Amino acid sequence: MSIVLGIDPGTATTGYGFIRQREDDSLETIAYGVILTPAKTPAHERLVSIYEQLNELILLHRPERCAVEKLFFQRNVTTAIAVGQARGVVMLALAQAGMDPAEYTPNEIKLAVAGYGSAGKRQVQEMVRMLLELDSIPRPDDAADALAVAITHIHTNRY
Repeated sequence: MSIVLGIDPGTATTGYGFIRQREDDSLETIAYGVILTPAKTPAHERLVSIYEQLNELILLHRPERCAVEKLFFQRNVTTAIAVGQARGVVMLALAQAGMDPAEYTPNEIKLAVAGYGSAGKRQVQEMVRMLLELDSIPRPDDAADALAVAITHIHTNRY
């Protein structure tokens, strides 16, 4: 039984989700949530906070595999740069933990979770709920997205 960490990186909100893949290939939710950084905090302090909190989560849950959502084209250059910085910090933390993160585009995640590369956000979230046998859709959205990344990695590596 292996634990997979999925991450949806962002500067203000970084989603994370830990899923255990059981021997019978069923999925179990271990933990999920978000790392939040206050908007008025200087960028370098926000990045340090993401790094430190992610390291604590990795030490607590000891994932064996991990995956991160790829940065895709953004209209807002400032947002793209900030997300890229957060992604870099996430990749550093994963590398220092001895993990080789897989990367998936939003369309790859939608296809793996909902079976349709153009699925809507709500559709993907509902599939996350169903696949993990949860009572409700995980909140906030960034946590549900991170769980979707972990599910994508599990589904992609089955074959």
